[in-house]
Amino acid sequence: MSGHGWELTTPVVFIIFNRPQTTKLVLDEILKAKPPKIYVIADGPRDNAPADKTRCDETRALIENSEIDSPIKKIYSDTNMGCPERVISGLNWVFTQEDQAIILEDDCVPDASFFRYCDELLLKYDDDNRVMTISGDNFQFGKKRTKYSYYFSIYPHIWGWATWKRAWKQYDKNILMWPEVKENRFLNGFLHDRLSVMYWNRIFDRVYDGTLKTWDYQWVFSSWMNNAFSIIPHVNLISNVGFGQEATLTKKKDKFSNIPSSALEFPLHHPPYVMRNWKADRFTQKDHFSNIPRMCFNKISSLCNK
Repeated sequence: MSGHGWELTTPVVFIIFNRPQTTKLVLDEILKAKPPKIYVIADGPRDNAPADKTRCDETRALIENSEIDSPIKKIYSDTNMGCPERVISGLNWVFTQEDQAIILEDDCVPDASFFRYCDELLLKYDDDNRVMTISGDNFQFGKKRTKYSYYFSIYPHIWGWATWKRAWKQYDKNILMWPEVKENRFLNGFLHDRLSVMYWNRIFDRVYDGTLKTWDYQWVFSSWMNNAFSIIPHVNLISNVGFGQEATLTKKKDKFSNIPSSALEFPLHHPPYVMRNWKADRFTQKDHFSNIPRMCFNKISSLCNK
């Protein structure tokens, strides 16, 4: 991409744990993009997983032994912090130093065009508080939802994404507003669908009372409380190769595993409005969520400590 007069200007955050094979695939794509800076966030080995120490060391060695021209900053934990705290504390650390970032997990392999797509849209919507997430994922399975390069959604998919410091400031890991939101039935007017409201009420109840230990649903909640959108590309830019027995959560492969990625064409064709694509979102809610929480939605499968 850089050979066509474009160079990546946004730092890339790389979240790793204990899978050197998938980490290598993602790292190779990051290095091809030549980011101006790389931040690496790593959790430590679990006490109840004897193989973790060796695998964590092997994964970190990929970073140490690769020829990386970009300046690199690392935040490694010696002990296992668990999925939520490692990701949250890591991104908090990044956004004390950066105003925007592209974020990739160790099993989410991006198409090369993902980086330019994020880079350009981070600039375009830098001061637009209506947008909090730029996603690389498209889970419409070939259904064309727009004639433009992307559309707007309420669902912030994060298998490869980008955001701003000004958006991350809105993140509330404890979703403190939930009791008031639930009591006043704010989701009824927001979702316009009884089953969807029931689904998300259950999710947010479990996050609020601590029985669902994650960090990604809080990002959904924070986005919704700010009436903010996610940008979704009209083609899928990320292939998640992390499904399988080595995963913490997504051990069983399904239709969301290894979705092929495609290249996005440039220059981007921007929509002339910032409005939610209801048809796409209805499909996402019906296809991507059920009455049982689907942790594959926005998983950090290799980081979560159950």
